[in-house]
Amino acid sequence: MTAPAPRSAAVIGGGIVGLSVALALQARGLGVAVYDAPEARAPASAGNAGHIAVEQHAPLASLANLRTLPGRLMRLGGPVSFPPAAIGHWLPFGLRLLRAAAPARFARGRQALGALLAEALPAWRRLLDAVGAPDLLRPQGNIVAWESPAGARRGRAALREDASPLAQWRDLTAAEAELLDGVVRLRPVDAVCIAGSASVADPGAVLEALRAALRAGGGTLDRRACTVAQARRSGADVIVVAAGVRSAPLLRELGHRAPLIAERGYHIQSARSRWPPSLPSVVFAERAVVATRFLSGLRATSILEFTHPDAPPDPRAWARLAAHAAALGLPFDGPLETWVGSRPTLPDYLPAIGRSAADPRVLYAFGHQHLGLTLGPVTGEIVAALACREAPAPDLAPFSVARFG
Repeated sequence: MTAPAPRSAAVIGGGIVGLSVALALQARGLGVAVYDAPEARAPASAGNAGHIAVEQHAPLASLANLRTLPGRLMRLGGPVSFPPAAIGHWLPFGLRLLRAAAPARFARGRQALGALLAEALPAWRRLLDAVGAPDLLRPQGNIVAWESPAGARRGRAALREDASPLAQWRDLTAAEAELLDGVVRLRPVDAVCIAGSASVADPGAVLEALRAALRAGGGTLDRRACTVAQARRSGADVIVVAAGVRSAPLLRELGHRAPLIAERGYHIQSARSRWPPSLPSVVFAERAVVATRFLSGLRATSILEFTHPDAPPDPRAWARLAAHAAALGLPFDGPLETWVGSRPTLPDYLPAIGRSAADPRVLYAFGHQHLGLTLGPVTGEIVAALACREAPAPDLAPFSVARFG
């Protein structure tokens, strides 16, 4: 017997993934309530680098990345931090990551991630067109810059060896090089443009546009916390867990094990800057710093800190960012604002997307790590198809939370 079509949905989580899911369900005629309890700090959906990174087609859980990890530790000047007080979080996560980096499992993960990324940018266009905000998409790609000849040789070799089918790199045009030289004091020795990637004009503006579209379509945004049990009692036909780093305890109510960690990032931002809006995001590769001019100002982001989401921020991370910005001569022309937020990361660096085996009304979409902004809209479309009992593309088996036992 065919199950009746769902008429209502409760989405737990109001970040880019949760709002994308909510709007995709709303477009299919469901009444949608989004539950998004306020956090002490703005979530990663608001504080990220704004990059739609379709070129990042390989999971970060790889033997190649593990080999370079010692040299990228924060205590040696790099961006990666394992706070001693958080060893109970990052040590078990790291052991699972080691298993996930095995060559066969990495190859399967790469294929699965590539299938999601193939529709990421088209899904962004569809979503922003649907909410009447197409100008919030900037399709000009991004720039990768190197400060040393050795760094440039390594970087270009890596791009040649691991070329993305969705984005191609090229040398900068004269106009791009002139723009870059005009805003940084420390001139790069080499730089390329990744054509085919994109960015958003401002993460905060995107979130506001999606919230406004939800309300305009009759949806509600409830700022109270909500558990799966509470969503069940609301009578919703579909319940979606899309609460980012807070998703693991919600799924634990159903007996699912999701070994999430808060992979925290930091940013500094100034509302005033001479950085031209026409210059794309720039990745200063050897510093692992991304600089982006948004509608709200110039932002520099960095740091991979593996810890608990509620751990106190590490002020050394902001100091490191400020030092990089000063060395590069980034044009921060006003007071600096600081932010820290949690990327929801699973050990194999693949998201969890699927239906609960314990309760078929419950779907989940979380764990998108560095690709939450990139994969939000395509995840929304996939979850909406799943909710309406359609066969979603791509195959969701690699993203099942059951892969963790």
